[in-house]
Amino acid sequence: MSAVPAEQLESFLQTVPYVRFLGMRAELAGDEMTAILPFAPHLIGNTMLPALHGGVIGAFMEMTALAQLSVTQPNGRAPKTIDVTIEYLRPGRAMTTYARADLRKVGRRIANIHVEAWQEARSKPIASLQGHFLLAEG
Repeated sequence: MSAVPAEQLESFLQTVPYVRFLGMRAELAGDEMTAILPFAPHLIGNTMLPALHGGVIGAFMEMTALAQLSVTQPNGRAPKTIDVTIEYLRPGRAMTTYARADLRKVGRRIANIHVEAWQEARSKPIASLQGHFLLAEG
C-alpha cells in the first residue's frame, strides 16, 4: 500500500476534534482499515455495568465510515453525513472496541457504507451502522 492512503488517514484522524476526544486510531493492512477505540473512563455511559455510552459507539462507527472514505476519496475534502441507522446488538463493555467499514456503493455524489463494531470477536458485533454520505464535488 502506498504512503498516500496512510497520510490521508492520519490527516483525517488529526483534523477531526471528536476523533481526538474519543482517542480513536486506525490501522491499514493492505486495503483494509481497522478502526480502534481504546477504552477510556470518560467513554462510559452506564456505570452500573459498566458500558460504553451508545452515542460514543455510534460516533465511533460514523467516524470509521468517514475515515474509510478519506482513504479511498483522494480529493482531500471531507464527505458529509446524510443519514445513519444504528443497530445496538450487545452492550459495549469497558474494553477496546474495533470497527471496519464496508463501502457498499460509492457513486459520483453519494456513498452507501456499512460498519460493524466488535470487541472480543468480530463474529459477535456489538453494533452496526448503515449510512449514506455526500461526497465532495470534485
